[in-house]
Amino acid sequence: MKHIPEGLKAHLESGATTLCHCWKLTRKDGVLMGFTDHDQPLAIDGLVFEAASGFTATAMESGLGLSIDNQDVAGALCASGLGAQDLAAGLYDEASVEIYRVNWRNVDERLLLRKATLGEVRHGPTGFTAELRGLAHRLNQAVGRLYQYGCDAELGDARCKVDTDAPAFSAAGTVETQVSRRIFSVNGLGGFAPDWFARGRIAWQTGANAGRIGEVKRHTKNGDAVTLELWQAMPDPVATGDGFKLVAGCDKQFATCRDKFANRLNFRGCPHMPGTDWVITFPSKGDGNDGASRNR
Repeated sequence: MKHIPEGLKAHLESGATTLCHCWKLTRKDGVLMGFTDHDQPLAIDGLVFEAASGFTATAMESGLGLSIDNQDVAGALCASGLGAQDLAAGLYDEASVEIYRVNWRNVDERLLLRKATLGEVRHGPTGFTAELRGLAHRLNQAVGRLYQYGCDAELGDARCKVDTDAPAFSAAGTVETQVSRRIFSVNGLGGFAPDWFARGRIAWQTGANAGRIGEVKRHTKNGDAVTLELWQAMPDPVATGDGFKLVAGCDKQFATCRDKFANRLNFRGCPHMPGTDWVITFPSKGDGNDGASRNR
């Protein structure tokens, strides 16, 4: 049960209220941002809650038990520090959100309604819609290791132990010709086989996307021409001469770990687990000659 401060309680019982909603957003990198559906900015505990973003919210859905509470908020991409490029770059992924009901005439009279996590964000040229997920959504996340064929380690981490800075697994290059923000031909990869960097990571060193990281979908080679295709388009245009660093890709399979990385002893999957065909087999009667039972 929520405790309503006495000042806010008296305001609610007065019959004429001056209330608004405020959203306090905390990114994983520690950046704090505030938004409100009031028509003027509000300052609360040293944080300015911007009104220019045009934040609006749907009805809040809550339930008993372990059901996931959800709410959507929408706004314009015009608030200070909030832009489509940062959303596309993933800076707001899994950001925490606190939602307050505030008396805008006296911001000390406020009530924390709920805490949530930023979920799926959909954005267009001028606006965005963000899903706020209740804390129960974390119960749907896998915790610990999974019994599966594929490796559950990240290439190069402490469990994998592959040296991703080794010349065989990393390379630096530059963009030669841009086809789109996803597809471009490159220099510096002529010594690597096709698909060596497929499923790998590209880290931009120079250009408009410097500091950003993407994932490689395809790595093709036609004669001396090498082309990279990313899974998602980069937020800013890719230009000729933009520098990047690539890390080889891993599809999490045992054969790849053994043959490509010579790292089979550190494979973190279960490649010999029985498949579906083995699970659904059943005993059947023998052929009648010896009466023996066998598996189909």
